[in-house]
Amino acid sequence: MTSPIDIEGGGPSVVVDGEPGPKTNDEAVQLEGRSPGQLMWLRFKRDRTGVISAYVVGFFFLIGLLAPLISKLYGKNPYTVYADERPELFDSAGVPVQPNGGISSQFWFGLEPGNGYDVFTKLIYGIRTSLMISVAVTLAVVVTGVLLGVAAGYLGGRTDYFLGRVIDFLLAFPAQLFFIASMPVVVSLFVSPRDETPTYVRVVALIIVQWFLGWMGLGRILRGTALALREREFIEAAKVSGASPWRIIRKEILPNIVTPLLVQSTYLLPNFVTAEAGLSYLGVGIVEPTPDWGQMFSKASTELVMQNDITYMFFPGVSMIIFVVAFNLLGDSVRDAFDPKTAR
Repeated sequence: MTSPIDIEGGGPSVVVDGEPGPKTNDEAVQLEGRSPGQLMWLRFKRDRTGVISAYVVGFFFLIGLLAPLISKLYGKNPYTVYADERPELFDSAGVPVQPNGGISSQFWFGLEPGNGYDVFTKLIYGIRTSLMISVAVTLAVVVTGVLLGVAAGYLGGRTDYFLGRVIDFLLAFPAQLFFIASMPVVVSLFVSPRDETPTYVRVVALIIVQWFLGWMGLGRILRGTALALREREFIEAAKVSGASPWRIIRKEILPNIVTPLLVQSTYLLPNFVTAEAGLSYLGVGIVEPTPDWGQMFSKASTELVMQNDITYMFFPGVSMIIFVVAFNLLGDSVRDAFDPKTAR
């Protein structure tokens, strides 16, 4: 579709996917033959907020991935108890002698009151732990939401009714209270209450608990999308040609749910990061000595830290705020890139 001749550019102004496109013939030629994915990528690159947010999110994932290498280059690890190895750095109460938690060229973010862990390495390893768990939960939720949501929407009938009632039932659970109450139960399935719980068991329990009540929202969205798609002409054509339901779902439905799936995934992951941090903060998630983002908040809320080193909260608090805000802004930009009609 073209509009009247643009006086300044001297060429037609092309409308692409509902938004004004390039105003020169050269730019219009460049857009010809591009796939929807390529057009989405072009729209996303023009969104400065989205690009900056993507870099910030990528930086956090890179920090988590390279945490062991960074720790090795830094010369410290998050498990060394400096209160025992370097007692001269602490007073009798276990508080760093130097101001601001002992921040120095040797300890970049200072030392943790009490045990004296290095705050910098504990933070980057905590980011690694939280992101690892949250990514695993997000992947499990996406797989479950796709399988059950698309199956309910496309197959309809009794399948849709049964899965719909299951979703309604699970949505009635108060998620946070369920997480807190069920974590000890899930952990006890793997380890006797008399034995010390390994870290991997707590990680598995966190993934299971968050997945159990985390997939319904995505499943309901994908069910609605599949319901709309199954009435389209290309689906009817596939049925007439003799394609099986599985082939129709795999070849026709799934490629057309990528947009809502990707957009919702960018909102799910930061929610799981904060949920995991909340569980560790309450003492039912990851516990010491394993570093964790939420565990650092729990430590910062103790009387020893609050009265003697308020700067300890600064580093995990600011880093989590930046990550969550950047990921939410990235989700908004991805949504606008896929559907320019929603752009502000």
